[in-house]
Amino acid sequence: MNDNVKQNQRKVALATLIGTTVEWYDFFIYASAAALVFKQLYFVPAGSSLGTIITFASVGVSFLFRPLGAFLAGHFGDRIGRRAVLVATLILMGGSTFLIGVLPTYESIGLAAPILLILLRILQGISAGGEWGGAVLMAVEHAPKGKRGLFGSFPQTGVPLGLLLASGMLALMSGVIAPGEAFVEWGWRIPFLFSVVLLLLGHWIRKTVEESPVFEEIKERKVSVQKPVVKLFKNHFLLVIIAALVFSGNGALGYMTTGGFIQNYTTDPDGLLKMERTPVLLAVTAAAASWLLFTFLAGFFSDKIGRRNIYIIGWIVQYVGVIALFPLVNMGTWHSVWLALTLLSVGIGLTYGAQSAFYSELFPASIRFSGVSISYAIGAILGGAFSPLISAALIEKTGSTESVVYYLGFMTTVGLFATLLLKDRSNIPLGPQYEDLQNESPIYGFKRKHSKEKEDISVAVD
Repeated sequence: MNDNVKQNQRKVALATLIGTTVEWYDFFIYASAAALVFKQLYFVPAGSSLGTIITFASVGVSFLFRPLGAFLAGHFGDRIGRRAVLVATLILMGGSTFLIGVLPTYESIGLAAPILLILLRILQGISAGGEWGGAVLMAVEHAPKGKRGLFGSFPQTGVPLGLLLASGMLALMSGVIAPGEAFVEWGWRIPFLFSVVLLLLGHWIRKTVEESPVFEEIKERKVSVQKPVVKLFKNHFLLVIIAALVFSGNGALGYMTTGGFIQNYTTDPDGLLKMERTPVLLAVTAAAASWLLFTFLAGFFSDKIGRRNIYIIGWIVQYVGVIALFPLVNMGTWHSVWLALTLLSVGIGLTYGAQSAFYSELFPASIRFSGVSISYAIGAILGGAFSPLISAALIEKTGSTESVVYYLGFMTTVGLFATLLLKDRSNIPLGPQYEDLQNESPIYGFKRKHSKEKEDISVAVD
C-alpha cells in the first residue's frame, strides 16, 4: 500500500471522527441543556412535573424526524456520493444549534419560543438521521484489509467524544464562567454558539477527503440504483427491522445519559436527590471518557474475534450496568453517580464500537447508505427517542426507579435477541462486484430466493 493511500486513510479516519464529534456535540448540548434549564426557560407554564415530561418530549421529537433525514441522505448518498451528504448534514446541524443559542425565551416572545425551539430540534434530528450513515461508510469503505472494525470505531467514538465535550463545556460554564443564576440567564448559550467553531473545522476537514472507493467503483461500473430506498424495503425489509432492534437495545441505555434523564433526575430541585449541576456534569463527562475507550476497544477487537461476539459480550456487561445504575445513583454523591454511569458506559461502548462495520457488512453496496442510515434511524426511535421520557413517566407513575430497571433490562434483551438472529459477516467483500454474495441473507433461518429478474429478491424460510 503506497504512502498516498495510507495518508488518505488516516485523513478519512480523522475526518469521520471530528465530523461525528461535531454532530453529536451539537445534538447532546440540546439534551443536556434541556435537562438543566429549558424547563424553566421555555416550558415554564406547564409546571414542574408536566414541564419535565414536555422537556424530554422535545428531546425525543427529533428522533421521529431521523428517518426523514436517513431516507434523504440514503437516497442521495447512494446516488451522488457519501461525502457531499456528510457536508450538507454537518452544515444543517451546526446552523440549527447556533440558532438555538440565540433563541429568545418564553418570557421574551411567549409561545413562539418553545415552538421555534422544537422546530430547530427537528432540524437537528433530520441532520443526525443522515450524518451517521455517511460517516460510517466513509470510514469502513476506506479501511485497509482486516481493519474495518478499527476504522469504523472512529465515527463511533465521535459520539461519546461529543458527549464529553458537551458535558465538559456545560460544566465549565456552570461551575466556573457563569455559576448560579448567570448560567440560567446566559451561560448555557455559549456552548451552543461555540458549535460554529467546530462546524468550520469539521467542514474544512471533510471537504479535503476523497470519496469512498466503493462508491467510485459503483459510478465506474454504472450500477447505481435509481430508487435505493424502494429496493431496500422491497428486498431487505426484515433485515432493516432486525438491525434496528440491535441498536434499540444500545440506544435506550445510551440516551439515559445523553438524553438528559440522569442529569435531570439528580439535579431536579423538586426531586429526591437535589444535587448540584456541576458535579453531575463532571460525572457525565468522566463517564463519557469510559464510553469512548470501550467503543474504540470494541471496534479493534471486533477485527480479532468478530462483530457478533463483541456485541454478545457487550450485552452481558450492559445487564450489569442496568442492575447497578440506580442503587449507585441514589446514593447522591459525585463518586456514586460517576461509578454508575461508568459501569453503564462500558456495556454501551462494547455494543456500539463494532456497529459501523457490523451494519456495513449487512447490506449490498448499491443500497448500503440507505440500509445503514434507515436501520440506525429506526433503532434510535425504538430505543433512544423517548427512553428519558418513558423513564420519567415510569417514576412519576410508580414512585420508584425499579420499573425503569425492568424497562432498560427489557431493551437490553431485545438488542441481544436481535444480535443472535444475525450471522457474523466480518470481512465480507464490500465492492459492487460482490453484490450477489452480499445479497445472501445474514439472518439465521432465512435465505434469499432469486427470481428471473436479478434484483427481484424475496425472503423465504429455510
